[in-house]
Amino acid sequence: MELFYKSTRNENVMLTASEAILKGLSDEGGLFVPDRIPILPVGMEELKEMDYRETAYVVMKQFLTDFTEEELKSCIKNAYDEKFDTEEIAPLAKVDEVYYLELFHGATIAFKDMALSILPHLLTTAARKNNVKNEIVILTATSGDTGKAALAGFADVEGTKIIVFYPKDGVSEVQKLQMVTQKGDNTAVVAIHGNFDQAQSGVKAMFEDKEMKEKMEKAGYQFSSANSINVGRLVPQIVYYVYAYAKLLKNGEIQEGEKINVVVPTGNFGNILAAWFAGQMGIPIAKLICASNENKVLFDFFDTGVYDRNRTFILTESPSMDILISSNLERLIYLVSGRNTGKNRELMEELKEKGRYAISDKMKAELSGFAAGYASEEEMRHAIHDTYRNTGYVLDPHTAVASAVYKKYRKESGDETKTVIASTASPYKFAKSVLHAIDPDKYAGKSGLSLMDDLKEVSMTEIPKAAEEIRNAPIRHTAECDVCDMKKTVEEILGLR
Repeated sequence: MELFYKSTRNENVMLTASEAILKGLSDEGGLFVPDRIPILPVGMEELKEMDYRETAYVVMKQFLTDFTEEELKSCIKNAYDEKFDTEEIAPLAKVDEVYYLELFHGATIAFKDMALSILPHLLTTAARKNNVKNEIVILTATSGDTGKAALAGFADVEGTKIIVFYPKDGVSEVQKLQMVTQKGDNTAVVAIHGNFDQAQSGVKAMFEDKEMKEKMEKAGYQFSSANSINVGRLVPQIVYYVYAYAKLLKNGEIQEGEKINVVVPTGNFGNILAAWFAGQMGIPIAKLICASNENKVLFDFFDTGVYDRNRTFILTESPSMDILISSNLERLIYLVSGRNTGKNRELMEELKEKGRYAISDKMKAELSGFAAGYASEEEMRHAIHDTYRNTGYVLDPHTAVASAVYKKYRKESGDETKTVIASTASPYKFAKSVLHAIDPDKYAGKSGLSLMDDLKEVSMTEIPKAAEEIRNAPIRHTAECDVCDMKKTVEEILGLR
């Protein structure tokens, strides 16, 4: 049975999966959502014997119904290969009675690799299926991890160009170096004088700019997105939650049908939304715990039913979560409103004009499967310090936010349900923050890439190839611009001016 994609803002839009992946964002600014959420077609006894690639096919085939078996299996095979440094792709580490789902074993040592390793293959396959002759321009804003993962995925992919905007002062040293040293004749990286929300808003504005679309069409270009607004990013993320449950079952950690909690550190809401989809497909999830840093716009939303971005933007040591406009939340709002495009459009217009909106009590009741919490910078550092001292396991700041939130949740709720925490980045990406948390006196005043050597000694793990290779890599991208000049910058890169 074929599955189609609807826009959250226009009930008349209905596309195939490949068409939705190609477009990235609907013309009126809506996000694409499947017209139904499929149920897993196989039982747990079968799932628990599958490796990651086999699980990926079973899950993704339910959502990408216009891809043939050969096409989809080829995309999966090309994505989940030796780029990952573990055979499991997404291993589970049991630490102090909690299971960390390690999503950082890919080419850029962050969870974005899980989806961005396959998106270029999905996109180029979709282009062939739809007889696209234009060159596809991937336009993306990043808070640190998406940019590098997208650049690595699309570098020198025939028929594509990729342009990444990142906040100049809003990413870690390693995140920045990973982007500005990126190879590939089709890659462009631009630092903006602003924050991630401004970068993301600028990118969305270009997607909705009809005049720019016409200009690009004449030049033989069309936009698509590698941000989590693209459904080709969301669907692969569902896979690792299904895989994690099946592995817990295979390892005898849970009984079939036993519910688990899932904790996700999130800013843009895509990663936890994927976990929600996994639950809707049939994975027994008790609570989805949304973990925020001091930019706690999502915590406040789940607490009050009011989404309000009118607040001070805080730069933290978990920069990929420094977000006040959580784009993927729109998909959930649309679904809990009963797929009411009119209501969703009204709320998103309020957000654009007033910076806030409030959902109804009925909609808030639909969110009962979620819990939310936030961690201060001090609580995040304590989580890194205490976990290391007690177990020897090293957390990055984002995963530490989730760990701190879970600890508070468990204490306040008394909920002893077995729990998986999404571990979203390698600690080597944030060596300074990690070491300063583990031993503030010893590492006070120390910075730079040499800290990776200290972290290797502390953690007794090898420095990942992705971290090692940036030490001596030449800087290839030095462009900067003001937020108001993002459109002009893209036109210059594409030769449209």
